[in-house]
Formats: sequence, C-alpha cells, structure tokens
Amino acid sequence: MKKNFSFLAIFISLVLFLAACGGGSSESSSESTGEGEKEKLVIGFSQPTLESPFYTALIDGAKAEAEKQGVELVVVDAQNDIEKQNSDVQSLITKGIDVLLLNPVNPAAVTPSLKAAEQANIPVIAVDRNTKEEVAAYIGRDNKEMGKLAGQKAVELLGGEGKAQGKIIEIQGDAGGTVMQARHDGFHEIVEKEAGIKIIEGPYSNYIRAEAVSAMQDLMQAHPDVNLVYAHNDDMALGAIQVLEKSGKLEGVQIVGIDGLMEAVKQIKNGKFKATVLNDPISLGTLAVQNAVKVGSGESVEKYIDGGTGLIDEGNADQYLDDTKKFAEIK
Repeated sequence: MKKNFSFLAIFISLVLFLAACGGGSSESSSESTGEGEKEKLVIGFSQPTLESPFYTALIDGAKAEAEKQGVELVVVDAQNDIEKQNSDVQSLITKGIDVLLLNPVNPAAVTPSLKAAEQANIPVIAVDRNTKEEVAAYIGRDNKEMGKLAGQKAVELLGGEGKAQGKIIEIQGDAGGTVMQARHDGFHEIVEKEAGIKIIEGPYSNYIRAEAVSAMQDLMQAHPDVNLVYAHNDDMALGAIQVLEKSGKLEGVQIVGIDGLMEAVKQIKNGKFKATVLNDPISLGTLAVQNAVKVGSGESVEKYIDGGTGLIDEGNADQYLDDTKKFAEIK
C-alpha cells in the first residue's frame, strides 16, 4: 500500500511539473508571436470624386500624413454617385477599417453608410462636407464665410458698397451639396444688399472645369453683358476664363473664385483673375488623418475642427505664389 502511495505521489508531481513547463512554453510562444504589439491602424477615406484637383490634393495631404503617422489609408472614389459611395463604404467596413473618413456626395443620402459604420462600431469623421446626422467630428471650413468673402470682393469690384452696379453670373457646384449651398448663401447674403447688382444663377457644374466651360458658353449667349463671374471653385472659374478669352470678352469681366488653386493665383498676377478664397486642401487632408488617428486610438476630438480661410487678391498674391504646390497654403 505504501509503495502504491509513493508511486501516486511521484506521478502527481510529474504531472504538475509537465503542466508548469507547458505554461511556460505557452507564455514564451505569446511573446514570440508578438501578442500585445500594436496593430497598424487602418483608415478608410470615401471621396465624392477624384476628378476635381481640390480632392486629389486633399488625398495627397492625407496620404502624406498617413505615411508620417505609420497608418494605412484606403481611398475610394464615389464618382459623384451616392449609391456607389454607400456601396464603397460597405466594402471598406468589410475589409476591416478602424476609422472612416467620409466626404459625402449627398449629406442626406449617405445615411446607409453611417448606419453600417455604427453597426460595425467604426467611428466616422466627416471631411470637407458635413453629414446631416451626427458623427464623431467634422473637419472643414466655414463655406458660408467663404461665400461672404467672395461677395464682399465682388461688391468692391463693381463699385463698392451702396454704389455697386452690374450683372453677375454664378457658376454653381453640385445640386443639393452643403458646400454649394453655403457658398451660394454667403455670397447672396452680401451681394443682394446691392440694388444695382443682378445675379444670374448658372447650372450646377459639379466643380469640374469642362462642365463649367459648357455652362459658360450657354450663359454668354443669354447674357453677353456680364460684368463679373463668381464660381464656387477656381477650376470652374478657370473654365469660364477659357470661354471669355475665346469670345474676346475677358478684359471687361471680373473673375472671383474659391479654393486658392495655384493656377488661379498665377492668373491674379497676370490680371485675368481678381480674387480667390483660401481653401487649402493639403492641410485639410493632414487634419483629417491626424484626427482619425486620435479617434482610432480612443482619444476625444473637437466636434468641429475649422481649417481656416482668407482672401487672395492683387494685394497679397505674391505671398502665396509657389510653383511647387497645386494650392495656396493657409498662412
């Protein structure tokens, strides 16, 4: 009996020893496989279009910052199609993104994307254009203020407050867009105070130069007596310049745009463009990724992050000229 008891004790000791060795082996394996190491953050970025130079520059800024931060950035192009954008976002979620940067084609119709992200517990940051529903943060600029700055310059160019006279053609962005509406409303708020100014609202040209060229050709036939063109972005304004130059009427028409496209700043120096409102996309893309990293790391961020703006005209264009950049930088 004593012999059996001794054998049992030895057997139990051996089992405990092997179990202890196994536990040590498991811990060592965890360390060697890198358990506890931080996985690379994956950020999805859904853009409404990549045809506009503003949006391609915004993505350039975002990519540069993503590389600097050591995170992965996956960009998708909705091609101005809200159904495609909602489908794109679902694909990003399926791929396993950690944070969604969203520039909506249509702020009201992007709800399926927001719901899908919420169900997947993925925080959303709206960039450039805000959404109708609440998100973790909105990074953009006061587009109504931009419209006001453009309006103030237009009034100045047409004779000054209380004296301004003339006809303005307005080349608009995208139908239903919050940026378009804000740039329209801000401009009208200032200019409509002037009884001597008439505004002709042109068709939506989706911020694309080629579409603005087509729109301006039709508008010039109906309104050859135009005194000033206000475009919701510089690319469309430059399209208007093409038409005016071809028709020989550029000299008598003032041009005001928005975005600070370097091509427009150069045209200010050449006298073909009168003013543009700053909307530096590189810094916007940088801010987007910086705050996505914070949100993805569990940090809190401001609900509204303002990228800032300002006016470039003949008086300060020299300060912003830089052949190495597509857009003027915020100073």
